Amino acid sequence: MEKTIEDPPTSAVLLDHCHFSQVIFNSVEKFYIPGGDVTCRYTFTQNFIPRQKDWIGIFRVGWKTVREYYTFMWVTLPVDLNNKSAKQQEVQFKAYYLPKDDEYYQFCYVDQDGVVRGASIPFQFRPENEEDILVVTTQGEVEEIERHNKELCKENQELKDSCVSLQKQNSDMQAELQKKQEELETLQSINKKLELKVKEQKDYWETELLQLKEQNQKMSSENEKMGIRVDQLQAQLSTQEKEMEKLVQGDQDKTEQLEHLKKENGHLFLSLTEQRKDQKKLEQTVEEMKQNETTAMKKQQELMDENFDLSRRLSEKKMIYNALQREKERLEGENDLLKRENSRLLSYMGLDFNSLPYQVPTSDEGGAGQNPGLVYGNPYSGIQESSSPSQLSIKKCPICKADDICDHTLEQQQMQALCLNCPICDKIFPATEKQIFEDHVFCHSL
Repeated sequence: MEKTIEDPPTSAVLLDHCHFSQVIFNSVEKFYIPGGDVTCRYTFTQNFIPRQKDWIGIFRVGWKTVREYYTFMWVTLPVDLNNKSAKQQEVQFKAYYLPKDDEYYQFCYVDQDGVVRGASIPFQFRPENEEDILVVTTQGEVEEIERHNKELCKENQELKDSCVSLQKQNSDMQAELQKKQEELETLQSINKKLELKVKEQKDYWETELLQLKEQNQKMSSENEKMGIRVDQLQAQLSTQEKEMEKLVQGDQDKTEQLEHLKKENGHLFLSLTEQRKDQKKLEQTVEEMKQNETTAMKKQQELMDENFDLSRRLSEKKMIYNALQREKERLEGENDLLKRENSRLLSYMGLDFNSLPYQVPTSDEGGAGQNPGLVYGNPYSGIQESSSPSQLSIKKCPICKADDICDHTLEQQQMQALCLNCPICDKIFPATEKQIFEDHVFCHSL
């Protein structure tokens, strides 16, 4: 079997699946003389469009697949398919490549997909018919030839009927194929759009996932910093609480000392009252008592100043404590918000917040529920009491000008005992307005 340099495209398509009605071969002879070139003429039907790799092959009759060709020639594509003359085409087979036997052959048009689109009638390669030669045949041979001729006619009619059926089937299948091709093109277009959309969605998801990972890492870092800051604030708060306890204990000690001094002043005042009639005899004793009273007053004043300083420091510590407490509550609120946002992001990525290696503790330690008011009571509650009889110094009576204690002095001392005097601005409050007096004194420390 002879072949050209480049083999044509073929396939294993069987004869029953070919389409013979799309290319029609014209002027095909019953036989061709060996040793000469053969011209194959063919016509394209209206619905057929030739392609670059289409070819025409010479096949021995009885072939089953397009791989059984004897020789072939490439098809020349017309310049304008709409032109009627372009429908008529021809190729020429050189004598060198043609068969040398007298078997029956036929032309077949094969497209670049390996599908037969047209087939010619059978022909032979043999010399001209020698009609002048006398042929002597017997009666039996004549009958055999007639019988064989009838069989050939019958077979030819069956082939024609089969060809018509195949052409109809081919037309139906061609229409169905055209429809399927249109559907395939539509599906391919939809598939390309879907692939492009899927790619864009995938790129968007990858970008968003990367941003979420970066944001998650940033929030985890901030969360750890917040946890360290909360621990530092808790440690600082604990230190402040210890210092406040020490200050409160010192204040209690000073208060006890003041109470003791008030008791001593009370006993001294009673003793002075009882010994009023014996004043002249006990002048020396009174002078000593005056000196002791003066010393006690100085000591009491020093203690009051120290107590006031301690109260002021206690108020400052309370203000610092309240500011730290508010800062802690604010940080805990921000921490809770960060935790909820972190949990939402982790749940969006399909992770569990409880599986994280670190969680910031959220507790209400540090006295978040304490009363922001007077935690340890009014630090000036004992000031007025200490300024009662012990603060009285023996002076001349402004009414009777007497040096010793008289009824007028006692009455003035009793009036002072019924009033509350501010130690800072000297404002006087009635004894019944003790709470207002305490609030007033506390406002000086703010």
